[in-house]
Amino acid sequence: MALLSYRQPVDYGVQLDAFKEFINDFKTSGFETITTAIGDINIEEDDLSDEYDFMDDDDETQQARRQEKKQRRKPRHKYKDLLQELADRKVDEVIVDLDDLRSWEHETNSELNLVESVEKNTKHYVEIFSRAVDALMPGPSTGISFKDDVLDVLMSNRQQRNRDLEQAAERMMDPTLLNEQFPAELTRRYTLVFKPRSSTNDAPVKALSVRQVRGDHLGQLISIRGIATRVSDVKPIVQVSAYTCDRCGCEIFQPVSDKQFGPLTVCPSQDCKDNQAKGQLHPSSRASKFLPFQEVKIQELAEQVPIGQIPRTLTVLCYGTLVRQINPGDIVDVGGIFLPTPYTGFKAMRAGLLTDTYLEAHHITQHKKAYEDMEVDPMMMRRIIKFTQTGSQYEYLAKSIAPEIFGHLDVKKALLLLLVGGVTKEVGDGMRIRGDINICLMGDPGVAKSQLLKYISKVAPRGVYTSGRGSSGVGLTAAVMRDPVTDEMVLEGGALVLADNGICCIDEFDKMDDNDRTAIHEVMEQQTISISKAGISTTLNARTSILAAANPLYGRYNTRLSAVENINLPAALLSRFDVMFLLLDTPTRETDAQLAKHVAYVHMHNRHPDLGTADGVVFSPQEVRAYVAQARTFRPVVPQSVSEYMVKTYVRLRGQQKRAENKNQNFGHTTPRTLLGVVRLAQALARLRFSDTVTQEDVDEALRLVEASKESLAAEDARGGNRRTLNASSKIYNLVKGLADTGACRADDDGEEDEEEGFGVELNLRKVKERVIAKGFTENQWLTALEEYTDLDVWQTAGNGTRLVFITSGDAEREESQEL
Repeated sequence: MALLSYRQPVDYGVQLDAFKEFINDFKTSGFETITTAIGDINIEEDDLSDEYDFMDDDDETQQARRQEKKQRRKPRHKYKDLLQELADRKVDEVIVDLDDLRSWEHETNSELNLVESVEKNTKHYVEIFSRAVDALMPGPSTGISFKDDVLDVLMSNRQQRNRDLEQAAERMMDPTLLNEQFPAELTRRYTLVFKPRSSTNDAPVKALSVRQVRGDHLGQLISIRGIATRVSDVKPIVQVSAYTCDRCGCEIFQPVSDKQFGPLTVCPSQDCKDNQAKGQLHPSSRASKFLPFQEVKIQELAEQVPIGQIPRTLTVLCYGTLVRQINPGDIVDVGGIFLPTPYTGFKAMRAGLLTDTYLEAHHITQHKKAYEDMEVDPMMMRRIIKFTQTGSQYEYLAKSIAPEIFGHLDVKKALLLLLVGGVTKEVGDGMRIRGDINICLMGDPGVAKSQLLKYISKVAPRGVYTSGRGSSGVGLTAAVMRDPVTDEMVLEGGALVLADNGICCIDEFDKMDDNDRTAIHEVMEQQTISISKAGISTTLNARTSILAAANPLYGRYNTRLSAVENINLPAALLSRFDVMFLLLDTPTRETDAQLAKHVAYVHMHNRHPDLGTADGVVFSPQEVRAYVAQARTFRPVVPQSVSEYMVKTYVRLRGQQKRAENKNQNFGHTTPRTLLGVVRLAQALARLRFSDTVTQEDVDEALRLVEASKESLAAEDARGGNRRTLNASSKIYNLVKGLADTGACRADDDGEEDEEEGFGVELNLRKVKERVIAKGFTENQWLTALEEYTDLDVWQTAGNGTRLVFITSGDAEREESQEL
């Protein structure tokens, strides 16, 4: 039975000619030429940059610069010039922008619908466009010399041989000679990729989630948004396998297009066929063609996952120049071809007719670039520098952090310094002193700790948000697993490794198990993770800042206990935090009214109210990130005078700590790490000023932030006033008197007639004791108070020890007031 045949609906020859015309004829507009030439930066009408002054040059240099600028203004052949650079071995990638192809089609009124054809059958059109590039490839402007790479010489010889065979085939009228040409893959020194169309109002293009990819997208060029969870090592993958025959000496080339292939063993050359000799083939890796290959796992973002379902993953295969562009933890848009691949090996026996799917990457867009990779828009930079010159950028930037959250200005200032960070130093003997700042937010429920953490994780280029109860020690550090590609044991990094060169936000820090919390100790000071598992002994980098949020031991801050008893974290961990903020929810009429108005305004208008800055200036998260990127380029140093000032201040802080310990009012320990924390905060403040020198004002502000964390506790002490001067017995008396007045904890058979007789109020002793202990008092304090006020004849206990008779007489109250 003959297979069904179907005539191809498109004339690929006509489209090939159209691609050649596009490469030859497409020109960039004058505006695009200017912006492209200097890195997508728009020049204002005066054509002058802030960073360059023509007065610094002489007349000849000015004239040459004007000529160069005039030349840049002219439209240029974008792809024709690219082919010349390709021939000169300056670039090794051809990026075909589908926006350019669409604009060229509109200009020429072409009806071939090239863009739609490329998007629907991308894999085939990569080869067709590559043929157009090969046909139009110009000769190199410089010849091959002995100084060039061996591959350049090989490529030149192969291309020359292909041209000789073409001329011989035309001269001898024998097209079979073309079969002896080198495969096209061996003569191409470039990777051809398509850049997806950008979104416009007329034709919106939205990146899909992994869940939205369907069978209709097979073979098409699509864009998928997700977070990279695992990235494999870069390894060579064979594209053309070369063999050498030991009898006839022929070179045999076998193009490879699938994951697996059967190597040739018998020479198929014409000489061996004529001599009826089965020549043995030997693989030649030097003449083969290999491409860099990397496998990436993309997972859905949290906001893309429906309720009650787990995120899905998709495999992305990167070839050639696209490798090493994605790191674990990056949020990316990957444009590529959605393709199926059958299962191989034992999986094929279980899967049957099922196939797996993958995405062959063509274009990668990073959403949150690292600070050093960011290209700051000059208009945005001018706006920031304008406020930098006024000297108020510190206040503006701090108020711009989570502006929907009311108050907490000092906390926001500390979080701004966390984003900027100090200077990481490496001493001559290899010892490393961290510059990242660690902050702990401890406080009552409802003070927006988690919202601050969420905001910081989104602003930071590499921000990982995790919760204490939902994280294990392995999930934070690294897990040992088997690599599905190479079948060897590899380490998969946890949250702290994914946050390398970023910020790791850990919520519910107090809910973590002690065994899991010990994994953070090494990260917070040494910034490494030492692993010894499954025969793998290594040290992973975790150069991350830790931003932790925790609740006090009893849910809310208990004012009857000291700060150390409320926090309940080990001193070894507390000393590793540079700043610890204690956020207490104390009810005051004025603050509560402002907070309520702020929250109501946010809910009504979906934006924050005016924050009191000049002209209502609030920087967007993108501007904050750009400012931080610019500030991190500075490396401030501490001069001698400021260093002496720091030493005196540190000695004074140690003296304050000793006095506070004697009064049992200590909150946090002043250790040598505290001095390093002040240095880091001062360096971050100098970076914010775009300065290379730390001043005494920076040190004072750093010390003020450290002291601000203790001020809330001191304010709570002062607010307690006279109530704090009462001893435990007097507090218990006030509590029991309140219970008697309200009628709570009455004895079960207590009748109103007893009170009418003037005898007093009978209370259930067991219930009163439970209420007293529930308020934070100990059993010994309760027994002492019971004994003291029984001696004062304020109350009496029944003989069976089940009732407390509270005597309602003025004499007892007078005695109580005298005691106070």
